Amino acid sequence: EKWRNNTDCCSWDGVSCDPKTGVVVVLDLEFNGLNGPLRSNSSLFRLQHLQILDLGSNNIWGTLPDSIGNLKYLRVLSFKDCHLYGKIPSSLGSLSYLTHLDLSFNEFTSEPPDSMGNLNRLTDMLLNLSSLIWIDLRSNKFRGILPSNMSSLSELKLFDISGNSFSGTIPSSLFMIPSLRTLYLGRNDFSGPFEIGNISSQSNLEDLNIGRNNFYPDIVDLSIFSPLLSLRYLDVSGINLKISSTVSLPSPIDALVLSSCNISEFPKFLRNQTRLFLLDISANQIEGQVPEWLWSLPELGFVNISHNSFNGFEGPADVIQGGGELYMLDISSNTFQDPFPLLPVVSMNYLFSSNNRFSGEIPKTICELDNLWILVLSNNNFSGSIPRCFENLHLYVLHLRNNNLSGIFPEEAISHRLQSFDVGHNLFSGELPKSLINCSALEFLNVEDNRINDTFPSWLELLPNLQILVLRSNEFHGPISSPGDSLSFPRLRIFDISENRFTGVLPSDYFAPWSAMSSVVDIKDRIIQDIVGSYQDLYYHNSVVLTNKGLNMELVGSDFTIYKTIDVSGNRLQGDIPESIGLLKELIVLNMSNNAFTGHIPPSLSNLSNLQSLDLSQNRLSGSIPGELGELTFLARMNFSYNRLEGPIPQTTQIQTQDSSSFTENPGLCGLPLKKNCGGKEEATKQEQDEEKEEEEQVFSWIAAAIGYVPGVVCGLTIGHILVSHKRDWFMRTVSLFT
Repeated sequence: EKWRNNTDCCSWDGVSCDPKTGVVVVLDLEFNGLNGPLRSNSSLFRLQHLQILDLGSNNIWGTLPDSIGNLKYLRVLSFKDCHLYGKIPSSLGSLSYLTHLDLSFNEFTSEPPDSMGNLNRLTDMLLNLSSLIWIDLRSNKFRGILPSNMSSLSELKLFDISGNSFSGTIPSSLFMIPSLRTLYLGRNDFSGPFEIGNISSQSNLEDLNIGRNNFYPDIVDLSIFSPLLSLRYLDVSGINLKISSTVSLPSPIDALVLSSCNISEFPKFLRNQTRLFLLDISANQIEGQVPEWLWSLPELGFVNISHNSFNGFEGPADVIQGGGELYMLDISSNTFQDPFPLLPVVSMNYLFSSNNRFSGEIPKTICELDNLWILVLSNNNFSGSIPRCFENLHLYVLHLRNNNLSGIFPEEAISHRLQSFDVGHNLFSGELPKSLINCSALEFLNVEDNRINDTFPSWLELLPNLQILVLRSNEFHGPISSPGDSLSFPRLRIFDISENRFTGVLPSDYFAPWSAMSSVVDIKDRIIQDIVGSYQDLYYHNSVVLTNKGLNMELVGSDFTIYKTIDVSGNRLQGDIPESIGLLKELIVLNMSNNAFTGHIPPSLSNLSNLQSLDLSQNRLSGSIPGELGELTFLARMNFSYNRLEGPIPQTTQIQTQDSSSFTENPGLCGLPLKKNCGGKEEATKQEQDEEKEEEEQVFSWIAAAIGYVPGVVCGLTIGHILVSHKRDWFMRTVSLFT
C-alpha cells in the first residue's frame, strides 16, 4: 500500500536505499504475491546499484533473462520457490560480488558435460564466483558432474544441491573447504564409492546429507564419518549400512537419519549420544521391543521409528518418559498392540501411531498432552466413543480413520485450529459436528463410510480454505441446494457425496462459483513445518479413496495437487445436469451415475478438456450422445449405460474404444460398439464383419474356380502331376506358405 506515486520510493515496503546517494540497494519482496514473467527489458534490471534482490516465493514464471548480469553489484540473489525454468544465463557468472545464491525449488535445468568431459556451464560458472558463501540449488532439474577442484570455493559455508540429478562421484575436495558448515547432496544420482579423503586440517562441517543416492559398494561403514569432528547432523537414508559394534561417531551428534538403511538391530552406539535431539530409524527391519534406555537420552526431542516390526516397549507398563522434552513421536506402521504407551510428556506436539494393532478405547492420557498439534491414530482397532476430554486439545490435525469408533462426535472435541479432519471408516452416528464452522483454516474434511444422519452441510461454504470434502457412504439426506442459491466453494478440488440419500434438483448455475476446478490453481497438500535448526520438516499427508475409471484408488499427499473430482453417484438427484458443469475445465473425474437425472447430456461437457473419466450411467437421460465428447483426448473411460438415450453412437476414436457395456440398456442407441445397426437390424461387431468378409471372399473364389473348372481340369491335373512328381518339395513349401 505504500507503493504510491509522488512518494519517496525509499520509504516503500521492501525497498532500502543508500543513505548518502539515495540509490536503491535492497529490493526484498519475498512472499508478496507477485505474478507474471520476468522480462529482459524490465526496469528492475536498471537498478544497477542493487546489492540485495530477493523475489523468492512469488509466482514469477518463465526463464531467468540475461539481463540479470546488469546488476553487477549484487551480493544476495534469491528466486527461491518461484516457477522459473530453463538454463541459467551465463551472465550470472559475471556477478563477481555475489555471496549468496538461492535458486531452490524451481525447474532450472543444465547441460550435461560434453563428450570431452569438460564441466557443464553451471559448475564452471559457480567455480568462477569465488566469493560465494551460500549456494542453494535444491529441488531443481540440474544434472552433471561436480568438478574435482570444488575446494576453490574457499569461502563457501553452505552448499545445497539436494533433489536434483547430479551424477558421478562426490569429490572429496568438498570436505577440504575449511569454511564449509552445511553440505546437502541427498536425492541425486551420485554413484561410485563414497570417500571423505584425507582431511589435513580440522573439518568444520556440521550438517551432512548424502542420503538417497546410488553409491557402490552400497554398504557404507558408519565409521567413515569419524574424521568429521564437528558433525552435528547426518542423513544417510537409503544407503545399506554396516554398523559395527565398535562404531564411533563424532560425539556429541544432534541429529541422525538412518531411514531405509537395511538395519536389523537397534543401534546400540546411540546409547552414548547424550546430545541426540533427532533420531529417524524408520523403514528398516528392526524387531522386538524399543529399548528403555532410548527415552533416557536427556536431549531427545524427535523420534521416528515407524515402518519397522517393533511390538512393544521395554520398561514398566509401557511408559515413555525420558530425561528430555519429547516433541515428536512416530511409531506408526509397526505391530504394537495394547496397552497404548503412557506419554507423560506435556511438551509433545506430534503423535503418529497409525497402522498398528491398538484396540479398546482411545486412552484418556492423550488429553494430558496440552501442546499436541497433530494426532494420527488411523488404521487401528480403537472402539468406543471419543473422549470428552478431547476438548482440552488444540489440534491442527486429527486423523482417526479406519477404526471402530462409534457414537456421536462431540461438538466440543472440535478444535477451532483444525486444518485436517479425517474420521472416515468408523461407526459414528448422529449429525456432522456444527462446531466445524469455527474451523476457518479447515482444508480437508473426510467422514466417509460412517452412519452420520444429517442434511447437506451447506454451512461449510463459509470455510474459505476448504479443498477436500468427502461425505460418501453415510445417511445424509435431503437437497444439496437451496432455491435461488448456489453454493460457493472457491477452493474445493475434491467433492464426494456419493452413496447417500440426497434428493432434489441442481440449479443450472450450481457449479459456477467453484473456481478452483475451473482454472489452474497451485494448491499443495498442507505442510506443517517445525524447523529445528536445519534438521526436520514435518509433513502430514491426507488420504482418500476415489473411484476413477471404474476402479477405487487411494490418493495420498501430493496426489491431491493433481486430482480435481466430483462424485455425486448413488443418490436420488433429479432434473437436468447443470449446464455450469462445463465451466469446470480442470475436472479430472466426473461421476453422476445411479441417480434420477433427466433431460439431455449437456454439450458443455465437451469443455472439460482434462476429463479422464465420465460416468453418467443408471439415470433417465434422453436424447443423443453429443459428438463433441469424442474430442476429449484424455477421456479414457465413459459410461452411458442404463439410460434412455437414442440415436447413433458417435463414431469417434475416443468413444469407439469403449466397451459395448458402456452403452447397453439404452433401447434407442445404435451403431458400434453395440451390435444394433442404426438401420434397424443387428449390426455386426468388427470381428464378425471381418469373418463375414472373409467368407464372402471365399465364396467368390469358389465361384470363380467353378467357372474355370471344366476347361482347366485336364491342364490342372497335368501340371499337378508334373509338380508333385518332379518338384515335390518346392510345391509343398509353396502350398504351406499360402495356407
